[in-house]
Amino acid sequence: MVRLTATILSLLAAPALAQSPTPSPPAAPALDWPWPAPDPRSWWDDKRPAPDEAADPLGGRRLGRNEQLPEVANGYEALLYRLWGLPPLQNQILRGQEMIVEVAVRPTTSARQTLMRATVRRDGKAFIQARAGLGCCEPGVARRVGFDAEAPPDAARRLLALRSDLLWSSPREVRVDEGAGAVDALCVEGTAYDLTLAVAGAVRSVRRACDPAEIGQAADVLETVFGLALGHEPRIDVIYPGGADFAAARNAYRSLLASGGRLKAAPQPRGQPALFPAPAAGEEAPEPPPTPAP
Repeated sequence: MVRLTATILSLLAAPALAQSPTPSPPAAPALDWPWPAPDPRSWWDDKRPAPDEAADPLGGRRLGRNEQLPEVANGYEALLYRLWGLPPLQNQILRGQEMIVEVAVRPTTSARQTLMRATVRRDGKAFIQARAGLGCCEPGVARRVGFDAEAPPDAARRLLALRSDLLWSSPREVRVDEGAGAVDALCVEGTAYDLTLAVAGAVRSVRRACDPAEIGQAADVLETVFGLALGHEPRIDVIYPGGADFAAARNAYRSLLASGGRLKAAPQPRGQPALFPAPAAGEEAPEPPPTPAP
């Protein structure tokens, strides 16, 4: 009788044991570093792969005799460039016919901003870099994406042609004056384009905002830089469904001029940084050795 009772109890207990959850193994620790945990004592001194030359086309240069760093007044401080993951324009040393042209796109109704930079080096190579992200609401550039790439062989020629664009000698900020006693058009909603040209000895910045006629004056620069930047990163391309086409803005600018209107300097416009002397041949510091491929 005792043996039968024990058998019944064991049968009743079996389902309960079968239903009890099996203890799960401990979760693996989250990995925020794709390699073995580094030695804290060597973290700051260990060698890291050098960045690709497209990430810093003018990297490693030192100031030579009579050379000086450019003064930049386009609204982007050096630390802001670093937040975007770009070498600060304030640290770029340009020589000879080298140039950098930048386009910063700042919509007034969105935090989604874009920064594009094209560089022409004196060895004939051209590079294009772009970043996009949300410039609001977080202590950084949220959802930042971007790329660094060498531009096509004919890009240097097209970029160098932008140096002589009349845009760079026009007022930094303008207003649309339609003439015939019309009230100046003041745009308060739309997209602002901050354009910067840096060459040896000078940096020029202009802003063209909202009004198609304003933007149309910069159409050649915008189409060239956008044409080089789009097609590398789909998450940037999707911001610009119209691609690099600024024909409508160019036509608006031409129509303004044809009707007797003009773009006149805005009240109390900001000035341009002073020119600085470019070094003569032989006064430049030697070029650093080329960066080995990673």
